[in-house]
Amino acid sequence: MAVSVELAAAKWKVALHDGCRESPSIHTVAQTDPAARLQAVLTLIATQRQAWSLPHNTRVVVSYEAGQDAFWICRALQTHGIECYVVDPASIPVERHRRRAKTDRLDGTKLVINLRAWLRGERDRMHVVHVPSPQDEASRHLMRERGQLQKEVLQHRDRMRKLLATLGCWDDVDSRKFATRLARREVRCHDGAPLPEELHQRLLLECERLALAEQQLAALEKAYRAQLPEPARDRIDQLTRLSGIGPVSGSRLALELFWRQFANRRQVGACTGLVPQPYDSGESQVDQGISKQGNRRVRALLIETAWTWIRYQPRSALTRWFNERTQGTGPNRRARRIAIVAVARRLVVALWRYLTDAVIPEGAQLKTP
Repeated sequence: MAVSVELAAAKWKVALHDGCRESPSIHTVAQTDPAARLQAVLTLIATQRQAWSLPHNTRVVVSYEAGQDAFWICRALQTHGIECYVVDPASIPVERHRRRAKTDRLDGTKLVINLRAWLRGERDRMHVVHVPSPQDEASRHLMRERGQLQKEVLQHRDRMRKLLATLGCWDDVDSRKFATRLARREVRCHDGAPLPEELHQRLLLECERLALAEQQLAALEKAYRAQLPEPARDRIDQLTRLSGIGPVSGSRLALELFWRQFANRRQVGACTGLVPQPYDSGESQVDQGISKQGNRRVRALLIETAWTWIRYQPRSALTRWFNERTQGTGPNRRARRIAIVAVARRLVVALWRYLTDAVIPEGAQLKTP
């Protein structure tokens, strides 16, 4: 029995199909509590199996599209012994008519039909998302929270700098003494006049928010490593042994990308979205650029890491490859930006082999202990 669940905020559409009927059976689950909805889905599966006179040991496979509900539904179904797959919504083929009908009922029907085709071996019908373990998923929040706090610190400082610039004051807001000077009313306008009271109060509140964000960031940087599981710490230590990869980039790569097990280098490149997407049909041959699929945080991080690799690993094979292809470009920065994407793709494959098989990238140097 194939089951698809079309998720929504107010109700779920459940489509069930056993392969012996022309069209699936569609039902609506509209309980307020998400746990009650999940229990209603389980009850619906049992009821429909009995109505169709299916054996008790019939294989039941459930699928739903990845979204804001993440993976809790998949894990809950697996605890009840039900096979579940999370589907990438962008991988499901749709009609290319200019105006095509789209409803939750049609989406649920298409999803359950594609699920049956996927189970028969037609892997191009949809792409299944790899579900991380609860520990791997929780560990990613540490580095994401660090990035968010860093962003908030920069936003507070930039906001104060711009507010002061409206009055011709270019005081150094990055200084640790700025909050003290502001409280003593030593920060003045361009003509030496005191700041307006409303602006002064707003700047004081900004300083308080900035101090709180900096305090939380310092506490997180001090304690985040102790909260990581042992395998993640080992991967971080291996990555940071290479010159050009620091603790931050190593931690992000280990927690965001290398928690997965890849079968080959093509899967690594496709997961990062750094692979080219050609368009070759008839006489039309167009390079569409990279696919930009997968984790956008990892993709942006790999581009930054590729630049640092070029700087701190001048004798590596990747750096020599980059220099050979950009040597005659002169001031053409676009050619360097295109080449650095290829370096990032080759680098992530080399790092995967380094973590999996302990193969050090060709020509790379390790840090001195």
